[in-house]
Amino acid sequence: MQQFNAKFGLGQVVKHRVHPFRGVVFDVDPTFNNSEEWLESIPEDHRPDRDQPFYHLFAENDSSYYVAYVSEQNLLTDDSGEPIDHPEVSTMFGPLKNGIYKIGGGLN
Repeated sequence: MQQFNAKFGLGQVVKHRVHPFRGVVFDVDPTFNNSEEWLESIPEDHRPDRDQPFYHLFAENDSSYYVAYVSEQNLLTDDSGEPIDHPEVSTMFGPLKNGIYKIGGGLN
């Protein structure tokens, strides 16, 4: 198995550098692993480099919950201490502590 360095880990709460949403990391790709159409839908001057980790997030904004796919360069640690209300979080993670959800042991 190939090792790679990801800045954020599973269960970590993050926020987007530009867009107003936050999320919980539930998977990490070592490099871009999505469709060409997805990548090309991003304006060229904002298109991320493929050769970096990409994160799958249970994401939320002021009006909805969704799954987001975000490059490492566009994420920051969320230091708010606030939980993520996305309904899928409790199926995969346990309690939030110090900005990280405990992996496994989802709340039943």
